[in-house]
Amino acid sequence: MSDLTLNYEIVQKFIVEFIKEEVVSNGFNKGILGLSGGVDSALVAYLSVKALGRENVKALLLPYKMTSPESLTDAMHVVKDLEIPFEKIDITKIADSYFSEVKLNNKLRMGNFLARVRMSIIFDKAAEFNAMVLGTSNKSEFLLGYGTWYGDMAAGIYPIGDLYKTQVWELAKFVGVPDKIIQKKPTADLWPGQTDESELGASYKNLDAVLHLYVDKRRTKEEILKMGFNESLVNNIINRIYKTQFKRTFPPVAKFSSRTVGIDFLYPHDFKR
Repeated sequence: MSDLTLNYEIVQKFIVEFIKEEVVSNGFNKGILGLSGGVDSALVAYLSVKALGRENVKALLLPYKMTSPESLTDAMHVVKDLEIPFEKIDITKIADSYFSEVKLNNKLRMGNFLARVRMSIIFDKAAEFNAMVLGTSNKSEFLLGYGTWYGDMAAGIYPIGDLYKTQVWELAKFVGVPDKIIQKKPTADLWPGQTDESELGASYKNLDAVLHLYVDKRRTKEEILKMGFNESLVNNIINRIYKTQFKRTFPPVAKFSSRTVGIDFLYPHDFKR
């Protein structure tokens, strides 16, 4: 079976230093993030405060009319516990004006649009606050493509992007994220009753085990099936990885010059003259 155990004291120190180094090396001393009330954004907020100081981390609460009241309550719990600056901006009028104009009632398209509206606001407020946008996506979401391209997947840095969801829960416990937030069912809160695991068709425990074996351990599908995993689950995960690869890469550039961005003009994120 797959062992996802980590030394969370070391992981915390590493991510705190990562945030500090990446934010500062890119010319900022502040960070900004969307705070949903879920464990991922809460964990990033706690780690960012350790890295940058509470006065240098700003949270944005961006509810839509169908956002669960519990999500807002949990987000405010984090804000108050960390004593960080925040703004609450209701995006209902912005989104509904578009939904009404184009007569949109497809839940998936609506959810993607809401994610992109939120990220547009976060990036605009980042300019006002002079801050780096802190991503809150985790490794499970990245690998499964479970996120909105240029929506919640857009960011300046990804502090928890190499942690599977089950590892996020464990680090959150270590860091001190409130138990209520850690223990509630993961949800993108796109519509009432929506949960991650119901959409993905399996628990994060099983998803992460297969992802870890296939990606990190480089086990073949056949090897994973011999370990006793459900074939439908394994097929679903592998298919998702390949179908959503475009979300994890720089968009292809038609190359005709000697040096092309994304192909052979490759420098670190904080490349400077």
